[in-house]
Amino acid sequence: MFARLLRPTVEVSAHCDLPCGVYDPAQARIEAESIKGIVAKVADNDDPDFRTRAILIKEQRAELVKHHLWVLWTDYFKPPHFEKYPQLHQLVNEATKLAGATGAKGALDAEVADQLLAKIDEIAEIFWETKKA
Repeated sequence: MFARLLRPTVEVSAHCDLPCGVYDPAQARIEAESIKGIVAKVADNDDPDFRTRAILIKEQRAELVKHHLWVLWTDYFKPPHFEKYPQLHQLVNEATKLAGATGAKGALDAEVADQLLAKIDEIAEIFWETKKA
């Protein structure tokens, strides 16, 4: 009797954790834009207290970039996406490394920030193609 009451009456499926509309690479891009802006502000300011605060914020933003990319990679993208876009694993890996300690998190380099933004844009292009399908 209890088994009949607890059995689902409607079966649903989705290609991501929640119905579409909750994932967006723009979140990673916004944080990466912040990194680029902070790099420019630090370059123009010699105040050690300002620089320390700015670098801390930049490192936090870099962690957020990695978080948002990993959410896309682990929660949104599924095996059919990786089959259709075999470069996707490599793109996410390269982008998260560009956000990490050997990239934007650990450097004050505008070129690294630009490279990070370019990788996020490549991921976003694939993301939006998958949303059309």
